[in-house]
Amino acid sequence: MTDYYSIGLTDSDRVNTAIGGGIPEGSIVLIEGEDGAGKSALSQRFSYGMATEDAYVTYISTELESWEYVQQMHSLSYDVVDLLLDEQLLFLHANVDTHDEGKKRQLLARLASAETLWKADVVYIDTLSALLRNDPNYEAVIDEGNEDHVIQRLVTFLRQVTMRDKTIVLTIDPTSVRDDALRPLRNVADVYFQIETNAVGQEIRRKILVRRFQNMKTPVDDSIGFNVQQGRGISIVSRTVA
Repeated sequence: MTDYYSIGLTDSDRVNTAIGGGIPEGSIVLIEGEDGAGKSALSQRFSYGMATEDAYVTYISTELESWEYVQQMHSLSYDVVDLLLDEQLLFLHANVDTHDEGKKRQLLARLASAETLWKADVVYIDTLSALLRNDPNYEAVIDEGNEDHVIQRLVTFLRQVTMRDKTIVLTIDPTSVRDDALRPLRNVADVYFQIETNAVGQEIRRKILVRRFQNMKTPVDDSIGFNVQQGRGISIVSRTVA
């Protein structure tokens, strides 16, 4: 029988209900979207809600430092301070903008060997594409067309982690890595969300296209509209088409 990590905040929004009541334990979740689509905001909402439901969460950001993360979460009305102090939520900044030589740049290897971050029930990597772009092993094989080997090793490692009933959530920008790298990640994902955006006047409309959702707790729509608003965070949008 599959257990689930509730996304929580059921008194505040409809996100948990829209996502079927939770994310299955032991799954790989892929959230794909271009820059500005809202994949980080969605991940932040998921991770915060899970932590409030007593799941131990690690959140790795390639963009935000710790103070920026706290500030960002506060702007979305997600108060993470107590969760961080209580070690329910571990935040780590992955500095990918270094050009130092040697082991320091072996980003994927360092990620896999960092035992502390993998102790959590759920691990968020936001964004995996930034780690790939700045890892020298990945860079070195792109021109040779062998990036699939690097990704397959990563996929094997991720599967080993999920076999311990841990869940991994990956965000990725499809415009920043090649399809050859994306294909194995898409294939291995138990839950695969694509975020699509459309500009309607001055409004940006966002929706999650549910490409795959194995072992869902309750039925999930193929398309889920959502907004990202300061002071309110993520809200699910129901639109009527005339």
